[in-house]
Amino acid sequence: MLKGKIALVTGASSGIGQACARALAREGVRLILCARRADRLKKLAAEMRKTHVAESYYFRLDVRRQSDVEAAIQSLPAEWQAVDILINNAGLSRGLSKLHEGDLTDWEEMIDTNIKGLLYVSRAVMPGMIERGRGDIVNIGSIAGHEVYPGGNVYCATKHAVDALTKGMQIDLVDTPIRVCTVDPGMVETEFSLVRFHGDAERAKKVYQGLTPLTGADVAEAVLFCLTRPPHVNINEVRIMPTAQASAMVAHRKG
Repeated sequence: MLKGKIALVTGASSGIGQACARALAREGVRLILCARRADRLKKLAAEMRKTHVAESYYFRLDVRRQSDVEAAIQSLPAEWQAVDILINNAGLSRGLSKLHEGDLTDWEEMIDTNIKGLLYVSRAVMPGMIERGRGDIVNIGSIAGHEVYPGGNVYCATKHAVDALTKGMQIDLVDTPIRVCTVDPGMVETEFSLVRFHGDAERAKKVYQGLTPLTGADVAEAVLFCLTRPPHVNINEVRIMPTAQASAMVAHRKG
């Protein structure tokens, strides 16, 4: 069902994006990989070729830069231009400060990446999908897009925006065959907490202590589920959490 399709994955250098790339490669999808860390993309592309004999094309991209996003999409080689699947995965969280103590640089990075980056990439890719009359868009959201927790103020706001934008895309594309969904995970053990805490590995590790969190691969399987439904079926939203987590603030930890 997916074999031979072209998928563009943002933030593919680690975590959920990398796991989505691996899952799609396993299905025979041709991959366009982009992220800020080109060295990691190069390594991932080599792995895809060796493990899955999957074709891939990669380039460094900071989704916060609209002109760079537009230029990158417009300059795709002819054989890579017909993007069938867009995985809007690039995103991050910074800090857990109260709003009145927040770091403005952290705010800007979250807003520019999580909201503007998704908008820039979607705006560049969607017209081609509409013209070709086919396509799937999966936005990687978060349970933070459905509830607000202490210290999560701006991050939660950006993920609420992802939820709203997904709903807006569904409305805007309802008269086309293009499907749009959001996959919203709870605790996933990736570099997420390490980034949130500005590289503090000890603090990041404590986030997942006493329970078994999701992995990037778990989330990637949910993404595959959305993409492999019959064409008349759109999975609007998937919320996926560890069994030991009931909400952003309710989790059962052993020990």
